[in-house]
Amino acid sequence: MQHAVGSPLPPPHQPGQGPAVGWSPAAHHPGRPPGPASAPVPPPAPGLPAPVPPAGPRHASMPPPPDTTGHVPLPPGGPVGMPSPPQAPAAPDPAGTIIAVLLIGPAGAGKTSVAKYWADHRRVPTAHISLDDVREWVRSGFADPQSGWNDNSEAQYRLARRTCGFAARNFLANGISCILDDAVFPDRPVVGLGGWKRHVGPGLLPVVLLPGLDIVLERNAERTGNRRLSDEEVARIHGRMAGWYGSGLPIIDNSQLDIPGTARMLDDVLARSIASPPPW
Repeated sequence: MQHAVGSPLPPPHQPGQGPAVGWSPAAHHPGRPPGPASAPVPPPAPGLPAPVPPAGPRHASMPPPPDTTGHVPLPPGGPVGMPSPPQAPAAPDPAGTIIAVLLIGPAGAGKTSVAKYWADHRRVPTAHISLDDVREWVRSGFADPQSGWNDNSEAQYRLARRTCGFAARNFLANGISCILDDAVFPDRPVVGLGGWKRHVGPGLLPVVLLPGLDIVLERNAERTGNRRLSDEEVARIHGRMAGWYGSGLPIIDNSQLDIPGTARMLDDVLARSIASPPPW
């Protein structure tokens, strides 16, 4: 079910907040007089080596020691822009392009299966980010909306979407494409596509996967656990998803397609979307 997207996280640390870099002990202990910059070293006694002056504290202006933890610095994850199509006359090749895809569809449409297959068979590194998988990271205290929609389940959906968006931006910043899947409703544009656009960026390419109702019911019947819905709920969701027709977004009816065939169709649709991005 589609619900409101959460507000952004608090801004990062700003200058002037918290302890300043290069602080001096005297500044934090006004009652203690500052020590001498360097104490005189007495001359050595006859026949004895010269005393070595004690090592003083690091000067405040000295740079910090290098990071020796072995962490690999990563580029910051920013909003992803629209992918640039290759120069004409060559047709866009989505299989070799770093892109972000949002696969939309009702429960039982095959979003997760198609997204995994598509990610597995690309020529460039690609990640699959499933909203349901991230939402189910919560083990103790998991708020299952099938038990009744409440503030906890809504908050967990918002948190999962934000987490997916951050993950997608980090993957893209490091040269890894990604495909996300979610049941986004056309009658909630602000918190649906608008939310994903805020989380990932304007370059996100949405594609709707919408087979017939009989196919969706059949696939839903094969599901287990909290991902299996009642037939009435599946029919209601499918009916709302039909509102994507006429929206301008590309729609794939995979009623008669297997998973590899749907993935090939997805590549064709994405090639057109790269060449002429859909308005959304």
